[in-house]
Amino acid sequence: MTNRTVLALVLCASLFGAFVAAQNREPAGAFATLPGRRLWYVDTGGTGTPVVLLHAASGSIVMWERQLPALRAAGYRVIAFDRVGWGKSELDEGAPPGTAADDLQGLLGQLRIDRFHLVGTAAGGFVAFDYALSFPDRLRSLTVANSIGGVQDESYLALSRRLRPAPEFDRMPAEFRELGPSYRAANAAGTARWIELEHQSRPARPLPSPQTNRQRLTFALLETIKVPTLLLTGDADLYCPPSVLRLFAERIRGAETVIAPETGHSAYWEQPDLFNRVVFAFIAKHNANP
Repeated sequence: MTNRTVLALVLCASLFGAFVAAQNREPAGAFATLPGRRLWYVDTGGTGTPVVLLHAASGSIVMWERQLPALRAAGYRVIAFDRVGWGKSELDEGAPPGTAADDLQGLLGQLRIDRFHLVGTAAGGFVAFDYALSFPDRLRSLTVANSIGGVQDESYLALSRRLRPAPEFDRMPAEFRELGPSYRAANAAGTARWIELEHQSRPARPLPSPQTNRQRLTFALLETIKVPTLLLTGDADLYCPPSVLRLFAERIRGAETVIAPETGHSAYWEQPDLFNRVVFAFIAKHNANP
């Protein structure tokens, strides 16, 4: 083997290593300036079909560390942002909080994204439903995981009060409410990491008032959703047990459902392999939607 050949092999290996490193590198975040606010977001870029991730109320975009690289490796362009009131996003002094659905619409306009798959977990599911009802033509598919959905029907609110009586439920540590007992018992390191990221996601300056929805969400309104929908929860979810998930499945035409075993309110974190496999398969099935 000549010196020139060795040099060529070393150069190729170096270039390949740089390519792999670039593929594995976390996407850099940036601020998008919208009226009255700055949204912190990540965008993996590329030419793949866009997938938007909406975080829970117990987190921010940092909680998607087990989905962002996996979706990117599967060839999708992934966008996630901190909703106003979480993480690094900022609301101007005196500006109205507005709605997260409008913030998402504004962000996608700046990124020049037309149609996409939307995935929301927990409180992010409220926004996902609100967006699906407000801008249905933009969605290829809708996934809502571990979410009570933000429905305002009085009978449903009464059910929620029976499930999560105040103030006792709210006094529990976040990880007790959000992570299932099987996960906390079996994965001390994962629980500690979740707690770390949940603390990291808390804003430096809480909002004077929370964001609202564009729509007043009701079961009757959910019956108008036509976009392909996947509903997922855990069998140990204290917020959305399987019986609550079925209330939504009965009203959203053609909705597919998945119950993750031994899983609490954070399936994306507790069962990332199962969550990714199910959600990715659903997205792929509807990726060609016109």
